[in-house]
Amino acid sequence: MKLERPKERIHPKAMKAWVINGSIKSVIEWGVVIAYFFIRNNFETLPQFILIILIILASLLTILQVIIIPRIRMIYWGYAINEHDIDIQHGIIVIKRSLIPMHKIQHVDTEHGPILRLFKLATLSISTAGTKHKIPALHQERAEALRQQIAHLARMSEEDV
Repeated sequence: MKLERPKERIHPKAMKAWVINGSIKSVIEWGVVIAYFFIRNNFETLPQFILIILIILASLLTILQVIIIPRIRMIYWGYAINEHDIDIQHGIIVIKRSLIPMHKIQHVDTEHGPILRLFKLATLSISTAGTKHKIPALHQERAEALRQQIAHLARMSEEDV
């Protein structure tokens, strides 16, 4: 059984933001490798194989975080909003599909850190009593418009109940 992916996609600039995010994480991971290298040179009792394992792990994580995961995330992220519910799909290995009824929504926020702001992107956060759902990397204007639309639809849905 193949489920049809929600029609709306996140902004194409999301991949650039995720690559930068992955690069920052990779720099930190490589910092750990370099720190171990210098500590090992001063204390020769530390094993060499740990350094080799750290180099292999840092290399694999860099490839995953900078090259592979951003591309896969772009493929699987999707959302759809209608007057009754919000459909969100995400995931890489396990693909998660959430259907959020409008009458369950308590509030909607937009958020953006420095990397997302660089690309004029924002994340839309949708809170229910039980959890918080996010649609990442939407254009700031689109995220604001969706926030307004969802808030309006949620109010309308409450009035109907």
